[in-house]
Amino acid sequence: MKKKHIVIIAVASLLLLTYFIFSGKKNENPQIEIPVSYGKLDITVKTSGELKSENSEKIFGPAGLSRIQVYNVKITDLIPEGTVVDSGDYVATLDRSEIVNRLKDLESEYEKVESKLTNTRLDTTMSLRQARDELINLEFEMEEQQIAMEQSVFEAPAVQRQAQISYEKAKRAFEQAQKNYLLKKEQAEANMREIELTLEQQARKMESLNEVMNEFLVYAPKGGMLIYEKEWGGEKRKVGSTISPWDLTVATLPDLSSLISVTYINEIDISKVKVNQSVTIGIDAFPDKTYTGFISDVANIGEQLPGSDVKVFQVLIKLSEVDSVMRPAMTTSNQILTASYDSVLYIPIEAVHEDSTAFVYKKEGFKVVKQNVVTGVTGENEVIILQGLKREDIILLSIPDNPDELERRDI
Repeated sequence: MKKKHIVIIAVASLLLLTYFIFSGKKNENPQIEIPVSYGKLDITVKTSGELKSENSEKIFGPAGLSRIQVYNVKITDLIPEGTVVDSGDYVATLDRSEIVNRLKDLESEYEKVESKLTNTRLDTTMSLRQARDELINLEFEMEEQQIAMEQSVFEAPAVQRQAQISYEKAKRAFEQAQKNYLLKKEQAEANMREIELTLEQQARKMESLNEVMNEFLVYAPKGGMLIYEKEWGGEKRKVGSTISPWDLTVATLPDLSSLISVTYINEIDISKVKVNQSVTIGIDAFPDKTYTGFISDVANIGEQLPGSDVKVFQVLIKLSEVDSVMRPAMTTSNQILTASYDSVLYIPIEAVHEDSTAFVYKKEGFKVVKQNVVTGVTGENEVIILQGLKREDIILLSIPDNPDELERRDI
């Protein structure tokens, strides 16, 4: 009897040990079993986006930068983004230092030219006065020679001839002096006109600089909520950012009554996305709210994401409704309904495996087999099964411990 009890205890211990060993192994790789789903399946493409106004008023910096040959201007002050402004309210200040320095140079040059004009006028006045005095003297001398010639009629012919020659010389000298005076006067007037034109040009340059500099204080053209403009790199305008004649936008005033979500779809899914498809939109900041919309535009040409080889296509989603909590630049979660199927079999994508053909791990009583399947349209998380499974079938979501030893079932 004692030996019989020992044997029973030994067998029981062995059974318990075997149970714990196999039970432990099973727990190391637990299998998740799920039934094949049947019914309606919506095929969606999920993507994040950013809210933007469909229409907006841009706030520009000085329009005359190219006219005054200034090509880069920094923003030195900017009111906070999201500020609600009225028409004429202050928005930003631009760096005036380059224009101020150029204005000082122009003012200095203007003073030099103005001084030159004054000196030229004085010199011209003195020179012409001297020429007029000389002309008067020559005229007197000509008259004297004329009198002497008239009085020589009572003299010998030689004396008369000498008097006539002296008069002719005096007359020719006077006439030449008259011509020289007119030429000198015209020359002086031309010189002064040239200096005056230079002075006028300097004055116009200073006037242009002052006009443009007055625009370095930027004001809102209308009322609205201020949103900073994005630069080429995607960063928003800020203090220290630079504007140029080719990109004068400092900020925008969006029309909040009409909003869109700007999103980007990868090249794999873009063929599924079409204009007018329905979209369910969520705002990340308000996860308890959802809105409806539709695809309003799909880009024909892709673009490359910065720092990546991935090609994406811009898609615009028009919101059918607008909420007071919505603000431009908010992140959106967009679920695009690309197709809908009724009365179909479908399973999670991760349950489908592939070697030469697609297959799943299916339960057959107490064992598991590899079941070949034919798949259909693939959604975000599920795939339609066209052949190989039935509604009551149970499949595994993970790979069992002995996949190479399992039987293979054809369709």
